[in-house]
Amino acid sequence: MIFRQLFDSTSGTYSYLLASRAGGEALILDPVLEKVDRYCQLLRELDLKLVKAVDTHLHADHITGLGELRDRTHCITVMGEQSKADVVSMRVGDGDRVMIEGLSLDVMYTPGHTDDSYSYLMADRVFTGDTLLIRGTGRTDFQNGSARAQYDSIFNRLLKLPDETKVFPAHDYKGDTVSTIGEEKRFNPRLQVRSVDEYVELMNNLKLPNPKLMDVVVPANMHVGLHQDELAKQGLALSASDAIQNLGRPDILLVDLRENSERAKHGMLSGALHAPYPSIEQSLQPGGMLREVAAATGRRIVFFCAFGERSAMAVKAAKDAGLANTAHIEGGIDAWKKAGGPVLTG
Repeated sequence: MIFRQLFDSTSGTYSYLLASRAGGEALILDPVLEKVDRYCQLLRELDLKLVKAVDTHLHADHITGLGELRDRTHCITVMGEQSKADVVSMRVGDGDRVMIEGLSLDVMYTPGHTDDSYSYLMADRVFTGDTLLIRGTGRTDFQNGSARAQYDSIFNRLLKLPDETKVFPAHDYKGDTVSTIGEEKRFNPRLQVRSVDEYVELMNNLKLPNPKLMDVVVPANMHVGLHQDELAKQGLALSASDAIQNLGRPDILLVDLRENSERAKHGMLSGALHAPYPSIEQSLQPGGMLREVAAATGRRIVFFCAFGERSAMAVKAAKDAGLANTAHIEGGIDAWKKAGGPVLTG
């Protein structure tokens, strides 16, 4: 496995690059905007294709690199279901899995630092975001934080993992890089409490100043989504209601870009072809499945995904590949459902 821990000294943020092999798919956790050049350089050096960029929560001390990485690498952006971010490609919930070639992360909802805080468990290690830090815990006094919820997340979720599980947090301010669950049980001063009430009292009396850039960073991180209005102006987008009216038309081919797990969880559209987003560029090249289907049938390809971000990128990829007769459903299946569109389940 390829594993890199990358550090931003300005915000004290750790980002993590994961891949199962050289030349394969990669995932990055908690990227920082100012470090995107470095990430892209490392991806080139290690011959990796970034397919997913994940934030453990909506950060308050640095601007996320999710949007910039999406724009540069066309990767899928991932956050939790509770995130206030306007648009991400994929939203995950407790018990879901974030998968790339050869690697799988189990999604754990661990609120408390914020109400959208998640941890990601992979075999021998857990990426705890700002929920559990090395010899500390994330503050709980803004962004709908809750010391009570954090106590539950730590004591009833994270500390139930095997003692040897490595802990990789999203921040450290002392120079520590890794710990274990067992170490934190024994030596983390904030975990030596006798009750949830004692923990709440401890966290409520930290009296920490707000992060210096919080008023700028939080709004910026809430607006990382790919703007889809430009495609609409070019006539390359269908509103959900228009798409519903066109359902079943013989000259339109609906193409679902989501993963199997998303289709199982949120439903499918009747007659849609399944072509997962990571392989879309290949499918649009000469000899690729979608290109051949479009050529043989003359049908207009209409892409859709969860929220419209992957489908917007697919329309651009099709245009770059010389396939002009495409469009996408604005807002994805989320907007389709809200507009009362029929969905197949099971």
